[in-house]
Amino acid sequence: MPMKVAEPGEYREIDRWERGVGWIARPEEEMQRASHALVGDDGGVWVVDPVDAPGIDDLLTEFGDVAGVVVGLDRHKRDAAALATRHGVSVHVPRWMSGVAEELDAPVERYERELGSSGFEAFAVRDSRVPPWQEVGLYHREDGTLVVPEAVGTVSYFLAPGERLGVHPMLRPFPPRRELGGFAPERVLVGHGEGVMSDAATALRGALGTARRNLPGAYGRALRELLF
Repeated sequence: MPMKVAEPGEYREIDRWERGVGWIARPEEEMQRASHALVGDDGGVWVVDPVDAPGIDDLLTEFGDVAGVVVGLDRHKRDAAALATRHGVSVHVPRWMSGVAEELDAPVERYERELGSSGFEAFAVRDSRVPPWQEVGLYHREDGTLVVPEAVGTVSYFLAPGERLGVHPMLRPFPPRRELGGFAPERVLVGHGEGVMSDAATALRGALGTARRNLPGAYGRALRELLF
């Protein structure tokens, strides 16, 4: 299975609930890049880290009109500009995130603690120059939806045996407990793999609490998958 596939294919829907849906545009990819559409308090659809695919506009229309597109990680520009242009909206980038807006061929709007009038609170998951990593998380307190683009995931190379949600391999030695440990979400949506849609608070607490302890198992699993 290739790590990344360039050509669009038939997407796979994931993470559907009353106020949103997700999809994996290239299901055959090892990376399992996931995208999400979130219905905000304003009734608009906010699209996070989209990877485009045929039929995606029809999926989005089920939930309403697109209000904006969001880049959640400095490396997740993906197809944000193309989708925003198609829907006549802006790409929303945190004010503190650098080196992203200049590379987007679409109008850009900056935001700070709240994503427009969506009701989603924005917070820095990581803002690091070494290694370069700027990631914003989104949380809706009433809906209980937590979006974490990269620091945690469910794709196999994030996980140690027995884990439902795992900390990114690069962050396992120093997991983002301060940034994510205060949340008790109903669901956790991630940028790689399907989201955790049940008992999510327990899964998140476990991922953060055992990241170091499970490091050998996670690294061993990733190495086996890389080699075999």
